[in-house]
Amino acid sequence: MKPDLHPAYGPVVFRDKAAGAAFVSQSTLAGRPGLATIEWEDGRTLPVVDVDVSAASHPFWTGTARVLDSEGRVEKFRRRYAGR
Repeated sequence: MKPDLHPAYGPVVFRDKAAGAAFVSQSTLAGRPGLATIEWEDGRTLPVVDVDVSAASHPFWTGTARVLDSEGRVEKFRRRYAGR
């Protein structure tokens, strides 16, 4: 196997600023230079990646999703072209 072929894989903190939530996961982003770091709850200093949406802020997972179209597409099509 070739040495230094695969990127570094390690713990990274993913932070959702919209919801104020953060969680640790494994990622290849751990080896990326220039990432900001954060002191995690167990005393480790880990790289942090800010994300726009996570399960803590996504409308589907929080239960705040709205149904915009209550009528199905097939029914709309049939009603529109029923007279033809």
